[in-house]
Amino acid sequence: MKNIAVSCVGKLKEKYFSDAVAEYQKRLGRFCKLTVSELDDSPHPDAIKRESDSIEKTFAQGEYRILCDAGGELVSSEGLAEILDKAFVSGKNAVRFIIGGSCGVDNRIRGSVDKRVSFGRVTYPHQLMRVILLEQIYRAMTITAGMPYHK
Repeated sequence: MKNIAVSCVGKLKEKYFSDAVAEYQKRLGRFCKLTVSELDDSPHPDAIKRESDSIEKTFAQGEYRILCDAGGELVSSEGLAEILDKAFVSGKNAVRFIIGGSCGVDNRIRGSVDKRVSFGRVTYPHQLMRVILLEQIYRAMTITAGMPYHK
C-alpha cells in the first residue's frame, strides 16, 4: 500500500474543517496509508525557524517531499496524479506533503524538498489548505485508478 504523510503547521480549530479532513482520510483509506502530523505554530519572532525545525523532525529517509508553496509550480489535478505516480514508481517508500505556517518555511526546508507545488496563486488559510490538499490527493488517486470522481 502507498504511504502518504502530511506535515502541517497548526491545528484544525473549526469542526467543519475537521469533518472535511476526516471524510477525505476515510476516502483515501482504500488507496493509501495516510498519516497527518499537526505541528505547533509558534507565536515567537523566530516562528519560521521553530516551525521549520518541527517540520524537519517529521522527515523520514527514502521519502519524496512536496512543499505546498504559493510560489511553487502551478499544478493541475492530473499533474499532481502524475507527480505521485512518478514518486512511487521511482522507488520512494512514501510521499510527504508539507504545509508550512502562516510565515512560511525557511530555505532549509525549501532546499530539502523534491518539489514545490502550488494549487493557485492565491493564499489559503492553513486549515482550508489541509482540506484542499487532501481533496486533491484523493482526486489524484481516483484519476490514477480510472475512477469517475474526476470529471
